Amino acid sequence: MDVNVRVNDPREHINEEPRNDFGDLMMGFVGMFGFMTVIFFGFVIIKFLVG
Repeated sequence: MDVNVRVNDPREHINEEPRNDFGDLMMGFVGMFGFMTVIFFGFVIIKFLVG
């Protein structure tokens, strides 16, 4: 019994783009850290202007 069966191997990563995952992680971390730093200093400046 010879049946042609196409089994999807999860190691193929068909929908995954070949990118640097660690680089993406670090860019996200640095970007979020920078955004939160800007927010923090913005609120500090507002606090000194208002109060």
